[in-house]
Amino acid sequence: MRHKLALYLDLIRWNRPAGWLLLLWPTLAALWLAADGFPGWHLIAVFTLGTILMRSAGCCLNDVADRDFDRHVKRTAERPVTSGRIGVKEALALGAVLALLAFALVLTLRVETVAWSFAALAVAVIYPFAKRFVAMPQAVLGVAFSFGIPMAFAAVTGEVPWQAWALLIGNLFWVLAYDTEYAMVDRDDDLKIGMKTSAITLGEWDVRAIMFFYAAYLGVWGVLLDAPHKPWVQVGLAAAAVQAAWHFVLIKDRTREGCFKAFRLNHWVGFAVFAGLALSSLMSTAVS
Repeated sequence: MRHKLALYLDLIRWNRPAGWLLLLWPTLAALWLAADGFPGWHLIAVFTLGTILMRSAGCCLNDVADRDFDRHVKRTAERPVTSGRIGVKEALALGAVLALLAFALVLTLRVETVAWSFAALAVAVIYPFAKRFVAMPQAVLGVAFSFGIPMAFAAVTGEVPWQAWALLIGNLFWVLAYDTEYAMVDRDDDLKIGMKTSAITLGEWDVRAIMFFYAAYLGVWGVLLDAPHKPWVQVGLAAAAVQAAWHFVLIKDRTREGCFKAFRLNHWVGFAVFAGLALSSLMSTAVS
């Protein structure tokens, strides 16, 4: 039993929280924006737990969909489904249970949020298969990873304004940045097996494109967060920009180690942006 539990935890990447943190920070930022400040513990708990559960469910589906490819990739060859230690039906069943638990949490929110959750699920299901057909599947992943933003606005206000979609587009650029770094780790293996990734599509333009994606992300969010009039937001964006510059140093030589480190630590970029927004809101409340 203990061995099986360890396999399940490995399947959902329990020991690698960076994956769900990448989704969490923009979602929390959207909650703060929609609520014009602290959104309340109920919403924070639902979206935090929901993010963890859905990311874990996504790992189950992704590993099933990619099992025939993963056995040819150094980094993924020993994943539980790929190595046969967990069966396909078993992995899908676990993913379904986790998704249903997340849906149960969503049912405690506004009906508009429940409705948008079906769209979020559809995009999440499409992504693992997009890698067969789309030149830059990271763009599909970007939509899936950013869908917490419109759901957060729906949960707070009952509607999804244009600002929410603009934030989603801005966040998509961040996903393109860090997941292209991730794809650079596996580029040699992906070329051999015919997998489509942004790292392969961009070729020698990969590093320059990543830095453009970082700039676009921070630029779009800076405008939408009204950074020129909010010093703490400026501090958060500056901290994120410094990290992006450091990531350039890590990825410029395109080593597996450097690219993976840049990806693994990328959640701190999102944290910096969220922290700047949260501090700005806190200081504004204290002054008033």
